[in-house]
Amino acid sequence: MKLTKERIITAGMATFAEVGYHALSMRQVAERLGAHAGSLYYHVRGKDELLAMMADRVCQQAYDAGSAALAALPPDATWQQKLDIQAATLRRTLLAHPGGALLMVDSPGVLAPGGLSLMERLLRTLVEAGVPVEHGGIAADTLLSHITGFVLQEQSRPQTPALAAEDYADLRDRFPLLLTEMPQLPQDEKFQRSIQLLCSAFASLTGD
Repeated sequence: MKLTKERIITAGMATFAEVGYHALSMRQVAERLGAHAGSLYYHVRGKDELLAMMADRVCQQAYDAGSAALAALPPDATWQQKLDIQAATLRRTLLAHPGGALLMVDSPGVLAPGGLSLMERLLRTLVEAGVPVEHGGIAADTLLSHITGFVLQEQSRPQTPALAAEDYADLRDRFPLLLTEMPQLPQDEKFQRSIQLLCSAFASLTGD
C-alpha cells in the first residue's frame, strides 16, 4: 500500500503502544509498514515530527468526542457541565491510548489543529461564562495540565508493594490525614471531584 502520513501516524501509534516513548524509532515504524526507513522521510521529517502528529491525532479524537458529548447536552446546560464533559472526554481518549498522556506531555510543542481546537473550545467556554480572557487562558491551560497529569499518573502508576500490618500501622500514625481521614475514592469519582474544584475556582473569576 502507498505510504501516507495517516498510515505512518497509525503505525507510529501502534509501535508507541508496544515500545513506549523513548524506544520508538522510525526504523520500527517502517518495519511495521513493510517499508524502508528512508521512505518515511518523504512524508515525516523525523521522530519528533511523528510524535507531534501522533499527539495531535489524539487531541483531534478528544475534540471530536467532546463535540459529540456537548451536542448531547440539554440547551440549558451550565458552563460547568460543558467543562466537565470536555474534561471527561479528554481523559477517556488519553486512557484509550497506552502512554497517551506521556505522548502529549513529551511531544514537541507545535501549533497543530487538534491541540489548538481543544484549547480554543475550553477558552471559549470560560469566556462565555464571564471569565476575562486574560484569566481564561491560564484557567484553560491549568485544566488541560491537570487532566494530562491525572492520566499520566493513572497510566504510569506502579503496583503498590504489600506492607506488613505493623509497617502500615506505623505509616498511618505518621500520616493520619493521608492514610486514615482522607477518603479513598475510585478514580472516576476522584477525577470528577477534581474538575468540580477547578470549576469552583474558575467561578470566582466570573464576577457572579
